[in-house]
Amino acid sequence: MAIYDTEEEQLEQLKKWWEANQTAVIAGVVTALVLVTGWNLWQNHHTEKNSQASLMFQQMLESANSGNRESTEKLAERLPSEFPSTAYAEFAGLELAKSKVEQGDLEGAKTLLKKTVETTTSDELRHVARLRLLQLLLASREFEQGLQLIASVDPAKSEGFAAAYDELQGDFYVALDRPDEARNAYQSAIRTGQATPLTQFKLDDLSTETPLAPPAAN
Repeated sequence: MAIYDTEEEQLEQLKKWWEANQTAVIAGVVTALVLVTGWNLWQNHHTEKNSQASLMFQQMLESANSGNRESTEKLAERLPSEFPSTAYAEFAGLELAKSKVEQGDLEGAKTLLKKTVETTTSDELRHVARLRLLQLLLASREFEQGLQLIASVDPAKSEGFAAAYDELQGDFYVALDRPDEARNAYQSAIRTGQATPLTQFKLDDLSTETPLAPPAAN
C-alpha cells in the first residue's frame, strides 16, 4: 500500500476510492440490511406459526383425552393443512391413526402411518410410526409383510429402537409357528440391554413349550 506524506493526500485518495466504490458499498449495506430484516421477520413468523400449531395440538390432545373423537379428528386433519411445516402436523398424523384404530379402521390407520414413515424428516418419528404400523400388521395377520418391513430397516439408523424391532420380529415368527427364529429374535432384543421384561417372558414361554416327540424307530 502506498504511503502518503500528508493527510491531504490520504483524504484525496479516500475520496477517489469512495467515488469509485460508493455504489457497491451502499448496495452491499442495503443487501445486508434486507437479509437481516428478512431473517428476523421469518423467525418471528416461524415462531408464531409454531405457537399456533402447539395450541391446536394441545386442543387436539384435550379432545382425545375427553373422548371427543369427532373434534380430535377434525383438529388432527387441520394441523397438517394449516401448519404443514411443523412437527405438530406429523404428531397429529399419529393421533389420527390412533383414532382410526379405536374405530376399527385398521386400513385407514395403516395408510396414515405409512405416509408418516415415507415423508417425515425425523428419524425418531419414522421409527415410532413404523413400529405402530408393524403392530397393526401383526394384528391383521400380515405376517410376511411385517417381516419384510423389519428387514428394510437400516440397523445403523435404528439405535434406541433395535430391541423393539427384534421383539416384534419374534412376535411375527411366533405367529408363523417358527419358534427357533422367534427365540433368536427375542434373545437379540435382550442383548441390546433395552428389552422390556415382557420380552424375557416371551422367551421363557417359548423355552417351556413341550418339544415335539421324535419319530418312532422302525
